Amino acid sequence: MADIREQWRALVAEALDTIRLSKNPDLPAIEAASVTLETPPDPAMGDVGFPMFPFAKAFRMGPPQIASELAKLLGENGAAAGLGSAKAAGPYLNVFLAKGNLAGETLRAVTAAGSDYGKPGTFAGKRVMIEFSSPNTNKPLHLGHLRNDALGESVSRILKFCGAEVFKVNIINNRGIHICKSMLAYRKFFAGKTPESEGIKSDLLVGNCYVRYSQYAKENPEKAEGEAQELLRAWESGDAETMELWKTMNSWAEKGIAQTYRRTGISFDKIYYESETYLKGKDKILEGLESGIFYREEDGSVWVDLAPINLDKKVLLRKDGTALYMTQDIGTAIARHGDWPFNQLMYVVGNEQQYHFKVLFYILQKLGYDWAKDLYHLSYGMVNLPEGKMKSREGTVVDGDDLINSLRDGALEEIAAKGREEAVGDPADVAEKIALGALHYFLLQVSPVKDMVFNPKESLSFTGNTGPYLQYMGARISSILRKVESGENAKAVAGGTVKPELLVHEAEWELLKTLGDFPKQVARAAENHDPSAVTAYLYEVSKGFSRFYHDCPILTAGSADLALTRLELVKAVRIVLRNAMELVLVPFLETM
Repeated sequence: MADIREQWRALVAEALDTIRLSKNPDLPAIEAASVTLETPPDPAMGDVGFPMFPFAKAFRMGPPQIASELAKLLGENGAAAGLGSAKAAGPYLNVFLAKGNLAGETLRAVTAAGSDYGKPGTFAGKRVMIEFSSPNTNKPLHLGHLRNDALGESVSRILKFCGAEVFKVNIINNRGIHICKSMLAYRKFFAGKTPESEGIKSDLLVGNCYVRYSQYAKENPEKAEGEAQELLRAWESGDAETMELWKTMNSWAEKGIAQTYRRTGISFDKIYYESETYLKGKDKILEGLESGIFYREEDGSVWVDLAPINLDKKVLLRKDGTALYMTQDIGTAIARHGDWPFNQLMYVVGNEQQYHFKVLFYILQKLGYDWAKDLYHLSYGMVNLPEGKMKSREGTVVDGDDLINSLRDGALEEIAAKGREEAVGDPADVAEKIALGALHYFLLQVSPVKDMVFNPKESLSFTGNTGPYLQYMGARISSILRKVESGENAKAVAGGTVKPELLVHEAEWELLKTLGDFPKQVARAAENHDPSAVTAYLYEVSKGFSRFYHDCPILTAGSADLALTRLELVKAVRIVLRNAMELVLVPFLETM
């Protein structure tokens, strides 16, 4: 991209090195990578800013002095190279880029790369395994799962876009007491019923069983808990009737969950099952015990001392030798590295599990696995509705499909109200994509670490910082280009030539700079594992295009050259919008 900025960084580094030689020649040469490049808060101050604070101590000069000296050294060099001009502004060297140069480079870079534009290559050669979703087979996916899924899928796409080889995994939590509670309720209250007989999605029937167990447990707490534990023991002993029910209900849950994955664009390269992994890790703990990494208490249980990471201690094997969640996670991580050797394994799990992962990563390092130092917990906050916290047992969670259906129906109403049914082609398909855009953009525009409130009405707005607003911009752009490509407005550009130097209006200039910023924003999102950098960028592009569209007539520009050049800018905006929207799971719409 507009690598004119990097050319300026190199020029600044070269000029700084000239100052170094005169002030402190014993210092190592100034490399371009050590020069910080910023965007001034006000475009009137310049297009690029270089702060001089990092060099003050070494040069024994005040930052304003360094900036002033640089301006003198660079003034002629920058202009001669056709790159623009430099000006000292206090401790900053501010640069005004050559507009024609930047415009030409940006348009060429975007249109030549197309769907590959913006790929910074910052993760090239890295192999990253990402675990996300991890549903329980006792209920459908709810709003909290949708945030997890959106984060995991979006970060996967962003890392892949940055050059990483990404392997997405999911562990289905299909065993344990919570599963047995649904099974118990089915036997007592739903026996003989099937998703088909009830006319409902298969995972919803299982979820209804879980809610019904909770009601039963409130009325008979000791009896319900005892019966659930008895069912768990029957499962662990391999009782044929229990296993048959377990397989049937798990298949219902998995089938329904898989349908939601397909609907929301979520996919995995490999699926693990807790029923196959829960016994893993015990041998590694015993090896660690033998080598003195862990220790045994008097009652026979095995523990790890966590004092080196300022924690107390953690049990790894119970006194009867049975494993815990920590034990199986240790074994599963080791097995996964054997399945697909990674540089990094990332877990997308809520922030309530921070302690668990801190301990897990420490133990794996103690066991001598070099890759353990690069394990990462992508911790995220809770998502609620405006009316408050959701609870699975009480049936107050928002079913993921119900939420999407509601958003889709709202979008259909909007399409009908505007009389757009015929224009959009397939209203139901477009409404579904608007719903997914609304959902995913809203979930991803908040930094993962923060708790959030999902407001369905706000998410579906066609104005403001929302997914539908971005989709509307994409559809508007597509409409402009269709009219020219179909010959409807061909006269406006007939005989014209693309001349980037004509793009001198402030709205064009700001839009071009925003387009050129895409690779940097994607790289930042990948580095911080935070898709909100991309959603914020998308909104800036959309606002920039809206201003450009308002201030700069395209087909009535006054000359064929300017009209054609502005159309080239419109094409570049569509490419960037489409590329960025794909990263945050917002479907691009040609019509709306």
